[in-house]
Amino acid sequence: MELSVVMPCLNEAETVATCVAKTVAFFEREGIDGEVVIADNGSTDGSQRLAREAGARVVPVADKGYGNALMGGIRAARGKYVAMGDADDSYDFATLGPFLEDLRDGADLVMGNRFEGGIAPGAMPPLHRYLGNPVLSFFGRLFFRSRIGDFHCGLRAFNKASIMRLGLQTGGMEFASEMVVKATLAKYDIRERPTTLSPDGRSRPPHLNTWRDGWRHLRFLMLYSPRWLFLIPGLLFMTLGLVAGVALSAGPVRIGNVAFDVDTLVGAGAAMVIGFQAVLFALLTKVYAMEEGFLPDDTRVRTLMRWWSLERGLVFGALLAVAGLAGLAASVMHWRVHSFGELDPRHSLRIVVPAATALVMSLQLLFASLFVSILGIRRHQPLAADPAAEAADVVDEAVERVAAEQAVVEPPAEPAGTADAARD
Repeated sequence: MELSVVMPCLNEAETVATCVAKTVAFFEREGIDGEVVIADNGSTDGSQRLAREAGARVVPVADKGYGNALMGGIRAARGKYVAMGDADDSYDFATLGPFLEDLRDGADLVMGNRFEGGIAPGAMPPLHRYLGNPVLSFFGRLFFRSRIGDFHCGLRAFNKASIMRLGLQTGGMEFASEMVVKATLAKYDIRERPTTLSPDGRSRPPHLNTWRDGWRHLRFLMLYSPRWLFLIPGLLFMTLGLVAGVALSAGPVRIGNVAFDVDTLVGAGAAMVIGFQAVLFALLTKVYAMEEGFLPDDTRVRTLMRWWSLERGLVFGALLAVAGLAGLAASVMHWRVHSFGELDPRHSLRIVVPAATALVMSLQLLFASLFVSILGIRRHQPLAADPAAEAADVVDEAVERVAAEQAVVEPPAEPAGTADAARD
């Protein structure tokens, strides 16, 4: 079978039969060997019966959620290629011809683009059209260097084998983002086709929750990009803190009528600590995600991990600690000069803040080095016996068991001399 069209369904009695009928007619008209799979997520309005009568195969999916329903339907699909779309009659499945052409040409994923194909009046709320979808798609392109213009279009088609290799697992609406993100990270051949979005045919509100599902999409995009979640903010904080700290360590800094002094120096120290911690988080997250298979392998991180051993981390951490302790010693000497009395914070903090910052960062580096070493411990398969040897042992045990059983059934033979004596 060439094409399976999967539609998630939860109480779509008003529209599911129409969607199935349009798709079946498309198959017949184009001569496509295809099927319609309704991934039913527990409908109670008779959607299953209507879908079957229209020519679909219904697959029950117990786990609730948009992503769970689609994953269940995709697994059950029999086609080499799979197309997915909502069962609310907002997408025209008869327009899947260009999608199928791209798949036959070698594409792994073909996305619809509603902003290029057209959005009919009333088909998409203004908040989604002008804010939600454009902003989330922008972040997707920025975080993952993707060229997709509409990250969340519900009409898309893909090579089933390619998508199954991605190990998709999110159960909610963020499944749409996960597919694009992981396909992009895997460097798949991803293309776009203009798609028209029409008002759905339902009389009830949609399942989509604007703020909850929008946040879930944004959260997913951030969690799958440690660079933008931790690394870039961390480097920004560290740069600002370092520049401000160096400038203020020598004395107050005036910009126009505004004077920056030790209060700002304390903030600069805090920015250094926060930024350094964020950079370490980016590295630790990347290593963990690669080891667990959430993110693809990164040769730059692997190279850094080979260089950054536990011993090197301990050495650099110790050097930072020495610098911090030297600063604290200098502050004590400064205090001694003033007979251990009250100090002017405008002078004393210029010594204490850099010293304390170096000490805190040294501990962060030491702990991070230890944690990276723990992550670097490779998990090996438990020691297992040779399968051939195990099979031979089984055969030997069976032979011994049969021999023992025969020994119990057949009494031992008498010596020949004893039998002759009995006859005499």
